[in-house]
Amino acid sequence: MDIKLFGEVFVTLLVIVDPPGMMPIFLALTGPLSARDRHRAAWQAVALALGVIAIFAVAGSTLLDYLHVDLPALQAAGGLLLVLVALELLTGKADDPSQQVTSNIALVPLGTPLLAGPGAIVATMLFMQQADGAADITAIAGAIVAVLLAVWVVLRFSGGIVKILRPGGIEVLTRIAGLLLAAIAVQLIADAVAAFVTQYTTGG
Repeated sequence: MDIKLFGEVFVTLLVIVDPPGMMPIFLALTGPLSARDRHRAAWQAVALALGVIAIFAVAGSTLLDYLHVDLPALQAAGGLLLVLVALELLTGKADDPSQQVTSNIALVPLGTPLLAGPGAIVATMLFMQQADGAADITAIAGAIVAVLLAVWVVLRFSGGIVKILRPGGIEVLTRIAGLLLAAIAVQLIADAVAAFVTQYTTGG
């Protein structure tokens, strides 16, 4: 396993998923539930997110080939998408979770689109596109599982964590995550522009 790639994927997805920012939303959505139902909602949401991300990781390359989309274009689009997510984290703008109506909140909106959202899906597809061999794929898969396991731990014990961090601490961590995500987004866009320049310069 490529430890460096594992760390890169782990940090990237952890920042995108943003467990500290998920805590208040999770508690607001599962407030009326019993402790047992809240714990069950946590693992159901994580299991669905893992399934969705895995599907896009496996079928993403085929989809790109079918649409005739090159990796630099996906990188640029992913970077722009992550910029929007980062701005939402930095400004604190989010949909009111109390307005979400669904028969199973563990699946929607917790599992998707909050956990397995566009940002996580695009990032995973990008890493899979760049994977070279079984070692890289193993590192990416391990990082995805590790991130979602960390998310499950945070959601499972979110009640106690919120009491320790307080709302102010969660807000600070969310802003830091937004800043890191913005930096990742800018790097994606810069790499895409460089790839386009290299591609067309070489082709010319």
